[in-house]
Amino acid sequence: MAASLRSPAPIPVAFRRSRAVVRASSSSSSSSAVSSSSAPKARFIARRSESTSVKQLDRPLAEYMSLPASQYSVLDAERIERVDDSTFRCYVYRFRFFALEVCPVLLVRVDEEPNGCCIRLLSCKLEGSPLVEAQNDKFSASMENRVFCQSNLQDSTFQQLTSDTTIEVTIDIPFPFRAIPVEAIESSGRHVLEQLLRVMLPRFLKQLDKDYQAWASGDSSRKPLGTGEI
Repeated sequence: MAASLRSPAPIPVAFRRSRAVVRASSSSSSSSAVSSSSAPKARFIARRSESTSVKQLDRPLAEYMSLPASQYSVLDAERIERVDDSTFRCYVYRFRFFALEVCPVLLVRVDEEPNGCCIRLLSCKLEGSPLVEAQNDKFSASMENRVFCQSNLQDSTFQQLTSDTTIEVTIDIPFPFRAIPVEAIESSGRHVLEQLLRVMLPRFLKQLDKDYQAWASGDSSRKPLGTGEI
């Protein structure tokens, strides 16, 4: 479902499968566990579901969605790179959080399921200024993304393709921001995550649709069709 990026990248992520679950625990250098310091913490949670209607060709969408992870296209070589058959590195879009510019780099693993896959976040590294990168051992993150089509509509001309995503992040609040109320930081963090999902999920589904059309038309190259643009 989804190889290399330069601009920061949704979840994103992405891949091909009737159902994709992405659950993850991560923290840049170690793979989970928020810093045990006594620093105040903030927690951000965002959820979003997006759907698109896909026109089925001779090769049904359900068949495309059941491809093994090893046959996934990376979808966008500017933002996603394959690490091995089932592991991908994703460069999320660069965004601003207060005065800081942040680019998360996600490592995810895709586990196949009967009608889709489960994508688990293995680790997350923040790229940006020294202050941003200093937070890499001071946060944890989890993500779950289910991507699926309606199995009861396999003979229909159009299929509904859906991506249902939840992201949760807990951070130690950096010292320069501790004068700001925790509620304000959490509200801003939640807004940033929601905006990322609002931008990335429709783009991800559009890429899946485009890749399905190429695959169903006989293109077996699995060549990424994305351009890295938002």
